[in-house]
Amino acid sequence: MNKLLVFLSALLVITACSNNENEMVLTGHVKGLKKGTILLQKVEDSVLVSVDSVRVDGDANFRFKEVIESPEIYYIYLRLKDGTLMDDRIPFFAEANEINITTTLKSFSLKATVTGSENENLYQNYVSQIKRYSDKNLDLIEQRFKAQQEGNDSIITALEQQQTSLKKSRYLATVNFAKNHKEFEIAPYLMLTQLGSFKSAFADSVYNSLPKRIKDSKYGKELALELKNK
Repeated sequence: MNKLLVFLSALLVITACSNNENEMVLTGHVKGLKKGTILLQKVEDSVLVSVDSVRVDGDANFRFKEVIESPEIYYIYLRLKDGTLMDDRIPFFAEANEINITTTLKSFSLKATVTGSENENLYQNYVSQIKRYSDKNLDLIEQRFKAQQEGNDSIITALEQQQTSLKKSRYLATVNFAKNHKEFEIAPYLMLTQLGSFKSAFADSVYNSLPKRIKDSKYGKELALELKNK
């Protein structure tokens, strides 16, 4: 009997440890929020669903616990006390770790700061690196608009060629970033979301470079399926 109790106790400890290894503890604070409901959301079968929620009444802090089998994008969404839904969400890379999100009610997604997620840190690094391509593209769009107003077809054609070249450079930069961070789930995620029509041309090489652990992740499996069906 004693041996059975010891065995069952050990089994419970092992199970608890296993659950903790896959658990995300998400805490945060929304400055300026007095009353409302904070929703934790994710995409399931191409549909955005709420997996948990916390009511806020005077205390703008929130806390969620969620089992994360594989790092993936989650969202924080806000419903105000009158039922009004905010127009924006806070996307973040959820991981089995302690993650913290701080933001303000006034600038809900723009002022959001996320800490505790390695993939999120890498994604923000990627966004910073890719910003110069986005800024340059906006400049070219302005130049094209001006050329169209002036009816200057030769300049319009030249600017279109520059935009095509810039787009390819951006995609190549994305591929290089993914290859340089192939040990993380962000690598297949970028291939799924950032390559557009160039996906079939570049995603194969990135997928083949991924270690088995990343190939077996949520986004690794999704990328494999897309490549198989292309």
